[in-house]
Amino acid sequence: MYAQRKTTTGRLTRGPNSCAKYRTLRFHPRTQFARPSKPLARNAGVILQRPNQRYIFCVSGDFIKVYSTATEECVHILQGHRNLVTGIQLNPNNHLQLYSCSVDGTIKLWDYIDGILIKTFRVGCELHALFTLSHAEDSVFVTINKEKPDVFQLASVKLPKSSSQEIEAKELSFVLDYVNQSPKCIAFGNEGEYVAAVRDFYLSVYFFKKKTTTRFTLSSSRNKKHARNNFTCVTCHPKEDCIATGHKDGKIRLWRNFDDEKKYTYTCLHWHHDLVMDLAFSVTGSSLLSGGRESVLVEWREAAEKNKEFLPRLGATIEHISVSPAGDLFCTSHSDNKITIIHRNLEASAVIQGLVKDRSIFTGLMIDPRTKALVLNGKPGHLQFYSLQSDKQLYNLDIIQQEYINDSGLIQIELTKAAFGCYGNWLATVEQRQEKETELELQMKLWMYNKKTQGFVLNTKVNMPHEDHITALCFCNAEKSESSTLVTASKDGHFKVWILTDDSDIYKKAVGWTCDFVGSYHKYQATNCCFSEDGSLLAVSFEEIVTIWDSETWELKCTFCQRAGKIRHLCFGRLTCSKYLLGVTENGILCCWNLLSCALEWSTKLNVRVMEPDPNSENIAAIAQSSVGSDLFVFKPSEPRPLYIQKNICREEVLWGVFVPRDVPESFTSEAYQWLNRSQFYFLTKSQSLLTFSTQCPEEKLTPTSKQLLAEESLPTTPFYFLLGKHRKEQQNDKLNEALENELVQLPLTENIPAISELLRTPAHVLPSASFLCSMFVNSLLLSKETKSAEEHPDDVDMVEEKESDDSDEENNFTEKIQDTNNTDLEEDIIYQLSKSEEKELKKFRKVDYSWIAAL
Repeated sequence: MYAQRKTTTGRLTRGPNSCAKYRTLRFHPRTQFARPSKPLARNAGVILQRPNQRYIFCVSGDFIKVYSTATEECVHILQGHRNLVTGIQLNPNNHLQLYSCSVDGTIKLWDYIDGILIKTFRVGCELHALFTLSHAEDSVFVTINKEKPDVFQLASVKLPKSSSQEIEAKELSFVLDYVNQSPKCIAFGNEGEYVAAVRDFYLSVYFFKKKTTTRFTLSSSRNKKHARNNFTCVTCHPKEDCIATGHKDGKIRLWRNFDDEKKYTYTCLHWHHDLVMDLAFSVTGSSLLSGGRESVLVEWREAAEKNKEFLPRLGATIEHISVSPAGDLFCTSHSDNKITIIHRNLEASAVIQGLVKDRSIFTGLMIDPRTKALVLNGKPGHLQFYSLQSDKQLYNLDIIQQEYINDSGLIQIELTKAAFGCYGNWLATVEQRQEKETELELQMKLWMYNKKTQGFVLNTKVNMPHEDHITALCFCNAEKSESSTLVTASKDGHFKVWILTDDSDIYKKAVGWTCDFVGSYHKYQATNCCFSEDGSLLAVSFEEIVTIWDSETWELKCTFCQRAGKIRHLCFGRLTCSKYLLGVTENGILCCWNLLSCALEWSTKLNVRVMEPDPNSENIAAIAQSSVGSDLFVFKPSEPRPLYIQKNICREEVLWGVFVPRDVPESFTSEAYQWLNRSQFYFLTKSQSLLTFSTQCPEEKLTPTSKQLLAEESLPTTPFYFLLGKHRKEQQNDKLNEALENELVQLPLTENIPAISELLRTPAHVLPSASFLCSMFVNSLLLSKETKSAEEHPDDVDMVEEKESDDSDEENNFTEKIQDTNNTDLEEDIIYQLSKSEEKELKKFRKVDYSWIAAL
């Protein structure tokens, strides 16, 4: 079994971070350019450009994902590290290989084309960044911890040569002390002649040839002028001795003459109103790129204040910037788990969007009944629909429908609740904003699915549906339900029942939602609500008390009281366990009530944070918080003994969970895994990492189309390839007629056609005219017409010369037929011999096509 972050798999104790931010990016140089490899000062993502293919590498937890920039498909997942991957670099001496380092203390060398691990170098200490130089063939640079947890140093690691797959690499050489662990704060310049590192208010430059270090300090006084001088990032000019640094106050400083601590100079560029997140020079050094929280990519041409261009509205904070060595592409990674590929003219060309990471997930995890997509909070004010099968975002639904202003001091409108109902025909959302305790802005919206537009359209908007915060909402999704019903619970002590009614004019074509019933219980706060599977009962919790209501008359049927704290979760059993109701209290008590006897069936001490029922079985998954992590329990309400227990599924708190029905059920024979046969369980952690359980490795999860794309991209994309290389073996499914005996006509393979072979082998400068080649090429693709006989193939009637083998075969066949006829009819051994002229005349009649007679 594996626990995996969508859509990659990792071992049960830890999975990759699909919600993790894409870290730094860098480009691979084009292989057709004869140019030296530059020092690389970026780590966690790479774009590879070759004459016929482009890849981008990004770190996803303890995995490395390989994407195609042309199709945005994931073509490989490199799995091998046992902890968070902190840096990746292409091998400067072999651009088909990739280095990676991890907190697990290892450096691994990969063949990313085939997804194969070549070597593992065990360093023995935590590694936080990785750098390579072209002239340092047998060593790499890493950032490591010293004795104190917040003190890091840059060191050189010698990679010994050996035929073994696992090698000890314990030889470390100190380079710089007191550096930042972030790879954005270290940069190599002038083809590895020096390295610059920034931290706090200090800039350190180490010269490898001189083996000397110069340090520069900015003022750290707390007055307004110098309050935010902190360094945030650094990059080096590709051709000149120039260092660019970004700062917390939004300024960019260009340092020169830094080889002398007294004669150094710097100039300032200022446009960003907040801290500069990353910097990158173009290939020629004629322009400087910067990005920050404004979601705008700024290009400073000639490093001048007046000459700057902008690419705005990129959607989220720019965290990392990279430039291709050819200079034709830029790349940015963003805080919402997105990578944007940009052309040199500042036009976005492609976007690789992962699961959007929001500030907080209020809506929980839901499944869209129509698309089977995972639905949760996305961009501010949006719901994101994410395909778990293809690991892609389908679309965003704008709920709040207001422009988002990125200001930390501004109180935003939050999307807090959402629920699907009626087989995906309706969607209910709740949004709120509260600047003061007495100023609550609350709004509930109901969206109807439109088949024509294939999306949700706003149907009803209710201002202030309750007087206080809404704590829960749910639809009645019973199959035999005659009308659509929605229930909301609130801290104002009430729950309300909303029904779909006729809200039309004289044409009777419009519907809307209206409040049908308001219920309460001793003025207690309503905290949870849920319907039974058949929709006949409604359970509403009021602090420590659970109330059961008849959904037909809205009469109170019974109550359950559990003096162990407020009810945190409620859910009914399903199928054969539909007579049970389960509840979890804040004090860590899991209770199961029998609705037939109206008594407590069983209870246990368990600090449950997530409880989710499987819609396709009686199973219920509960995740409990322990001192070392989170534990999973799978059980049936009718049996107190769990079916499956998995300790420490992750080290952090789990906030949400959901069962996703499978399109094709699995057939696990083991009793421990049978709960995964019909549905797959996903859960979201506090750091917004989405994990699931799987028995497949990451490479097996990739779609066949991705692997086929990877193979096809390895073919040379010559003009002849586009003309001829796409032809494949094809067959026609229609029958020609009964005489052809259901045989299929097959197009010839292009590689076996002499005309095409000659076209590809002949040098271009000696080829005949294009008109002659075109006619020859078209004629070679024409199919020959077949006659009724499956043994004989028609020849041209005007052809004089025929092969001797064909003549002899036909003569023998004809002679045998005549002999059989004579033996049968005349019972004589005499064979009548035809003359040559008679045989030729007879052949002409045999070659005439009489198939038209069958159509009469």
